[in-house]
Amino acid sequence: MAMEVKLGQDLRLRQQLVMTPQLQQAIKILQLSLPELESIVQTELEQNPMLEPLDRSPAETAAESQITDGEAPPDAEGEPLPPENDAAPSDNDAPEQWEIAANEQPVTEPVAGESRDAALEIKENQSLDQIDWREYLETYSNNMERRDLWQESAPTDSEDDHRSALENTSIRRSSLEDHLLWQVRMSNLSEADQRIAGSIVYNLDDDGYLDTPLEELAAQLEVAVEDVERVLKRVQRFDPPGAAARDLRECLLLQLANLGMEDSLAARIVRDHLDLLEKHRYAEIARILSVTVEMIGQAAKVIAELEPKPGRDYGGEEPTYVVPDVYINKVGDDYIVTLNREAVPRLRLAGYYQRVLNDASVAPETREYLQERLRSARWLVKSIYQRQQTIFKVANSIVKFQRAFFDHGISQLKPLVLKDVAEDIGMHESTISRATANKYAHTPQGIFELKFFFTSGVKASTGEDVSAETVKEKIRTMVGAESPDNPLSDQAIAEMLRAKQINIARRTVAKYRQAMGILPSANRKQVG
Repeated sequence: MAMEVKLGQDLRLRQQLVMTPQLQQAIKILQLSLPELESIVQTELEQNPMLEPLDRSPAETAAESQITDGEAPPDAEGEPLPPENDAAPSDNDAPEQWEIAANEQPVTEPVAGESRDAALEIKENQSLDQIDWREYLETYSNNMERRDLWQESAPTDSEDDHRSALENTSIRRSSLEDHLLWQVRMSNLSEADQRIAGSIVYNLDDDGYLDTPLEELAAQLEVAVEDVERVLKRVQRFDPPGAAARDLRECLLLQLANLGMEDSLAARIVRDHLDLLEKHRYAEIARILSVTVEMIGQAAKVIAELEPKPGRDYGGEEPTYVVPDVYINKVGDDYIVTLNREAVPRLRLAGYYQRVLNDASVAPETREYLQERLRSARWLVKSIYQRQQTIFKVANSIVKFQRAFFDHGISQLKPLVLKDVAEDIGMHESTISRATANKYAHTPQGIFELKFFFTSGVKASTGEDVSAETVKEKIRTMVGAESPDNPLSDQAIAEMLRAKQINIARRTVAKYRQAMGILPSANRKQVG
């Protein structure tokens, strides 16, 4: 039976949500942290000629340091930005007065904020050819200090700007590999032994342990295993003590030997009874070694002070410094939310290229390119402003719900979900989630991520839910006040919380304890 193929048209009406590139950019900027936002702005400055960084005077900065109402601040041309919407502006909004539409005629008015005309600057630059350089060199000696020379034409900067180049040079943290290789080069090892030592150092992991078998290293270097073991013992005497060990037992013994305690009771425990020590079975160790339990306890304290990971203090990732997005300060009886405007890149439209855009002699393709860049620049400025407004509203709502926390600390933190804040400020929960991701607040109680204030609740006998963070803080306080020789079990902590009208199961206590990195009671027990 032959198959017949027909072509036809079918018209259907349907609605669907389409995210424009501008909307995607606004959502992306909202969820960025301050360092990520700075990186995005820097990239845009390099690619968009219509944007340039804005430097303002301290008076202007102080005047705009706080947003107190919904009034939009002026943009680079002195005109107000559009009002705040929910997550991001819609692509169907009416054209704003600061946005050039496709059919809009260019404006020839001078741009406010540009104090000098580009043509005048070019003319002045061309006048450099008329300078009498012989007279200039006779007037300003080469022996004059550089700072005095620059003071003739530039304002005096702070002393930090005149440090030597060496002080301003960023340095890389020394890694364990670099530290050990330096000691290899400074040692009196032969060239062949230095080659073996270098191979040993290159095979250490981040904790400073040698995981590669000596036989494999010997085969790679085409030397005897005895030579590798001899050089390894030499490397193990380098700093830090315990580096290049092959397991935890050897690492601890190397550190005890470095302290001159290779024949001590602590060394005997590490050498023969490390497994019992890990289980805190002090009485059994004392019976085997024919010593008192108190002596075992003292030896265990010495062992506990050793470093199980010799490479911990070397290398690793650079520390990440938290920059608060908002400051929450108490003024009188109220808490005032202030945006950290100094950390947010401030931009303005480049007046020179706006004049080029208004020049009738400019080629159409150039005009089209500049108009596209202008729309992109203004949308970026608008997105950054809306990001700040959203964070400000969310922070104010958090202060409203968590007033007891700001007054008394974590013990008074209340359960809070995204829906509560979303309903309070009239936004969607997804917007609140993006606005609190990787954003930090400087408060009288310390620096906290905005997501910290959103916690689940635990049922209490009083009928009012208690924040999970509050329960964790109570557990941490109980463990800190416990007796070292008789630590609290999870069941005991649960009963103590129940006495405080907080009904919580033992397994929930164990879950919170593990989340805080607190060891079980058997591992927290100390002797002597």
